[in-house]
Amino acid sequence: MTASDVFIQQVINGLTIGMIYALIALGYTLVYGIIQLINFAHGEVFMVGAYLSLLIFTLFTGIFAGIGGSVLFLVLTFLFAMLGTSVMGLVIERFAYRPLHAAPRLAPLITAIGISFLLQNAVMLIFGPTDKRFPDLIPIHQFSFGAVTFTNLQILIAAVSVSLMVSLQIFIKTTRTGKAMRALADDREAASLVGIDINRIISIAFVIGSALAGAGGVMFGMYYHTINFHDGYLAGLKAFTAAVFGGIGNVPGAMLGGLLLGILEGVGAGYLSSEWKNVFAFLILILILLFRPSGLLGSRVVKKV
Repeated sequence: MTASDVFIQQVINGLTIGMIYALIALGYTLVYGIIQLINFAHGEVFMVGAYLSLLIFTLFTGIFAGIGGSVLFLVLTFLFAMLGTSVMGLVIERFAYRPLHAAPRLAPLITAIGISFLLQNAVMLIFGPTDKRFPDLIPIHQFSFGAVTFTNLQILIAAVSVSLMVSLQIFIKTTRTGKAMRALADDREAASLVGIDINRIISIAFVIGSALAGAGGVMFGMYYHTINFHDGYLAGLKAFTAAVFGGIGNVPGAMLGGLLLGILEGVGAGYLSSEWKNVFAFLILILILLFRPSGLLGSRVVKKV
């Protein structure tokens, strides 16, 4: 394998995990863009999505295999995980964050950390502390172009991620709810004065972000074949880094940040060591905060003076 083949291979591998980081990062940036809250429980919502997909496989694989085969089962798995995590996001927002809207900014931040630990330990108690093997939801086929290889699973992850990200961008740009979300991000008081239901829009942001994280959880399990209750902690921190990298509160920035972070991680793992790949995310976070705290595309959060 030539040096260029190694580079291309690592870029492909990095793009795959970068797609997942981007989906999680969108949840961070949606919430922060509207209410300026770093929802540190978001990584655990992603982790719950992976466990929900494992749960539906365990409970209903025999039924679905008989009525629809792997394609129908795969679609139902995604829908179940996304629905479950969206409901979880709605509940978290309604009962943990909404009562703190008027509180000092530190209060919801501490609450978010508490929810994160709560979800981690709840999943550990329910499913156990050991790694769980994630089933193959689709047959894996490998394709080769010279020395470079990729799988149909990587194509699926790219197709689903791009579809969800494009759909979100269209939703934000063209629908009344999306326009209300942008208005609320620009000026909360003015949005309230023109009749926008602030609580409803905030809830929708949590629902959408959590659903995207749930889809990311399914694809994470499919790609790595094992899941653990602490996966959300590290993936959440990396996705937060991706959101800061692209520009916190900036939806296209979160997408770009996730992809670039995945590529840098993949290239670093290929050329240096896979044991050090997690270092890259936090090194990037430090450098971005030092030299460009607004991110690559700039923050979309309006600063009040």
